[in-house]
Amino acid sequence: MSKAPTGNPPPPMPTSKDDIHGTWRYLEWGVDQIMSHLDNGVDLKTYMSLYTSIHNFCTAQKAIGQTSHLNSNHRGAHLLGEELYHRLNEHLKRHLQGVHAEMVKHSDEALLTYYIQQWRRYTTAGTYNNHLFKYLNRHWVKREMDEGKKDVYDIYTLHLVRWKDDMFGTTQNAVMDAVLRLVEKQRNGETIEQSKVKQVVDSFVALGIDEADSTKTNLEVYRQYFEKPYIESTQKYYDSESKTFLAENAVVDYMKKAERRLDEERERVPLYLLPEIMTPLMKCCETALIAAHAPLMRDEFQVLLDNDREEDMARMYKLLARIPDGLEPLRNRFENHVRRAGHLAVEKVADQGEKLDPKAYVDALLEVHTQYAALVQTAFTGEAEFVRALDNACREYVNRNKVCQKNSARSPELLAKHADNVLKRSTKATEEDDMEKVLNQVMTVFKYLEDKDVFQKFYSQTLAKRLVHGTSASPDAETSMIAKLKDASGFEYTNKLQRMFQDMQTSRDLNSNYEEWCNATFEKEDRKEGVDATYQILGTGFWPLTPPTTTFVPPPTIVKTYERFQNFYTHKHGGRKLTWLWHLCKGEIRTNFARMNRVPYTLQVSTYQMAILLLFNDSDTVSYDDISNTTMLQKETLDPSLGIILKAKVITANPEGAAPQSGTTYSLNHGFKSKKLKVNLNMAIKAEQKQEAEDTHKTIEEDRKMLMQSAIVRIMKSRKKMKHSELVGETIAQIKNRFSPKIPDIKKCIDILLEKEYLERLDDNELGYLA
Repeated sequence: MSKAPTGNPPPPMPTSKDDIHGTWRYLEWGVDQIMSHLDNGVDLKTYMSLYTSIHNFCTAQKAIGQTSHLNSNHRGAHLLGEELYHRLNEHLKRHLQGVHAEMVKHSDEALLTYYIQQWRRYTTAGTYNNHLFKYLNRHWVKREMDEGKKDVYDIYTLHLVRWKDDMFGTTQNAVMDAVLRLVEKQRNGETIEQSKVKQVVDSFVALGIDEADSTKTNLEVYRQYFEKPYIESTQKYYDSESKTFLAENAVVDYMKKAERRLDEERERVPLYLLPEIMTPLMKCCETALIAAHAPLMRDEFQVLLDNDREEDMARMYKLLARIPDGLEPLRNRFENHVRRAGHLAVEKVADQGEKLDPKAYVDALLEVHTQYAALVQTAFTGEAEFVRALDNACREYVNRNKVCQKNSARSPELLAKHADNVLKRSTKATEEDDMEKVLNQVMTVFKYLEDKDVFQKFYSQTLAKRLVHGTSASPDAETSMIAKLKDASGFEYTNKLQRMFQDMQTSRDLNSNYEEWCNATFEKEDRKEGVDATYQILGTGFWPLTPPTTTFVPPPTIVKTYERFQNFYTHKHGGRKLTWLWHLCKGEIRTNFARMNRVPYTLQVSTYQMAILLLFNDSDTVSYDDISNTTMLQKETLDPSLGIILKAKVITANPEGAAPQSGTTYSLNHGFKSKKLKVNLNMAIKAEQKQEAEDTHKTIEEDRKMLMQSAIVRIMKSRKKMKHSELVGETIAQIKNRFSPKIPDIKKCIDILLEKEYLERLDDNELGYLA
């Protein structure tokens, strides 16, 4: 490299404008001053004279090219422009040889300092030189590039190409090693000059010259020589650190460290790296810090679940969510854990057998769901797949737990009974907000029921009784519950329930009309005959009510009362038939033979009990046979009804303690006492309740057969022909939201429809529809 001292005078300016040798001697001195002595450089006057000499040279060559010897002179001008370009190119080579010779004497941070200093000096000089050789750029360089010549660049790009070929190719490994050692220091907690790394990154980016178009840049150099070794070094660093840390520390502590390291790497990118490195860098870190140790973390997950370590589970979730398929094993373990927790919760209350408290059972189901639903929201950010795992587990332990082993429909039955207890009027008033909360809890369990038709059947029965007996806690609560069921299962599911409410309103209106009719039809004295009564007209198709299981002859007083109403109703609605459901009727009787402080007791009784007690108006003592013959009640109903009256000591048996049977007589207990003025004798008979539950299950089975048959016919009507297996699958899909059908049951229904000639067998295991 020719280097002139700063104080040396410049060579004389060329006397001839087209003198390449004289022009270059003068230019070489100026370029050297700019390249090697940038701090002092050249003054403006000198710089302008250098600029002018290039201008004169270029314009002189242009003028020569316009003489009569055009072709030869143009070629001469071309050769002289090329000569000037190549002489500058050689000068840059020599300059960089000197820089390189000095650079190899440095290492680590000193090397980076020298590299950055020389890079900054060199590129700044390149900017000055690019302006100095503006005319060469404009004329010769442009023409060469337009003609598609390779290895010809504008003067600034030429500086970069020379650095890339003469400096970068031999020094980038040492520079990159120094950068990586600097970054490692920072990872180890030391403070570093981040700007040094940033300037090295910028230099690598600047050297990305597009070979197809030198006016454009790309990131190929940066990616190959900076990003690739940076990521490889990062991978190696965290591979080593994570193994060492895990050998000496717990998994939970490691997760905290991994989380911290990932945050540090992410924060490092905007400080001195390109944004483009973020994705590959984080992927590298995730591989080294998470994927490599994922099995170890997953093994720890069960320990965290068992000990309710919510914060640590959240940390594990966030870490494993970063890697492909990182969470699936966690979801499986979570599902199995919730399933086990649900079964254990049920087992704690399952030993009560038939006496199992519906509330205790539902609370056991809810406790597990509530706990793990909250965990899904907080630790697993409510992720859909974890919600699905929770749902799968809950569906399993709700439908196939210890209580359901003998009777798969036990869960919906108990849930319906729990809902009945919630919605019944009780002495302890339930706040509206609490009621809504409890109803939402019922719906939470309902969502997981597979046999929703069983719940519907039992719920409709209990609703019917609440409406008939007027024991609902709140009409609003009843309406709210039906709305929730409708939202969950559709209009058809709740259609009959809503019709029950319509019937109740219609009955209220009818009773008002009946009272007006009585006032208009009968004299005041006649209206007093019979008993005060209200009537509920319930549509046969909508109410799940069965007719009485016993014969019954009502007392004359009741007969006179209901015949009057029957005349009114028949006159108003001709053609309709009333069926009296005596087992659902009730009333109140005043005890004139026994009083509390001169106030007669009031007995709340069933109609059957009323018929029994009214016999004592004619005689203080009545025999069992007289009661049986007069009321015509069957023994299965008569004995429990008598038993409740005896237990309350309203009457006494003769002989004392005798069981209800022929030959026993009963007398009024004139010494009857009670702490309450109103004494409730209208209690459910357990035998009747058990029989009702059995009948309900039989009804459910029949309803299911009809539902499956109607689904099969509906499918075949639209498809006309179908493979047997496809029909079974489609049937399951259509009715699984009501209950889980068994394939043998569907096949039986298909056989029934074949016998009834709704369907026919075709070739190739196909079925056809017969219109």
